[in-house]
Amino acid sequence: MGGNTGLLNVVDVEATCWDGKTPFGAVSEIIEIGLTEVDLESSKRCRKHRILVRPARSTVSEFCTELTGLTQDEVDTGVSFAEACRLLATEHAAGVRAWASWGDYDRKQFLSQCGATGTAYPFGHRHTNAKLVFNEAHGLNRRQGMAGALHIAGLPLEGRHHRGEDDAWNIAALVLDIAGRGAWRVTSTD
Repeated sequence: MGGNTGLLNVVDVEATCWDGKTPFGAVSEIIEIGLTEVDLESSKRCRKHRILVRPARSTVSEFCTELTGLTQDEVDTGVSFAEACRLLATEHAAGVRAWASWGDYDRKQFLSQCGATGTAYPFGHRHTNAKLVFNEAHGLNRRQGMAGALHIAGLPLEGRHHRGEDDAWNIAALVLDIAGRGAWRVTSTD
C-alpha cells in the first residue's frame, strides 16, 4: 500500500430524492452523512459515524423514505448542512485526511451543495473513487454497484442498503478488500 497508510474517511451520503421529476423549487440535498474511519495500516474499520442533516430547500418524499428509511421527522432533528460540514472538518479531520466514496456522486453532491449554500467545502483534494479502483482491482469491465461488489468480493451486506452509515461501513470493507489485493491508491481531485 506504499504511501497510503494511516486513517482514511469512507463517506456515503443520502440525499432527498423523488420517484420521477423533482418538485418545483426543490433541490436534492444531503440528509445523511455516513462516515467510517479505516486504518489502512492495521486493515481495520475503526469507527462508524452518522450525521443527520436537516434539508433547507426540500422535503423527504415517500419514495425517499422507502429507499433510505429516513423520514422528514427524523431529518428535522439533524444539524444544518453548514454545521455538518464543520463537524466533518473538526471531528473527522476531513480537510487533511484522504477520503473515499463509492463512485463520484458523493464528492459532486458536496461540491454542488457547498457552492449553492456558500458553505466551505470540508474535504481536501485526496479523494478516491472506490468503485473505479475496485473494478480495476478485480479486472471488471462493467462498474458494479456496492451490493454487487460485496457479492464479488465474498463479503456480506451489513445493515440497510441506502442508509449512509451502513453503506459507508460496507464500502470500507470493500476498500480493505482492494487494499488486501495491493491495489488501493489515493488519488487527487486537482
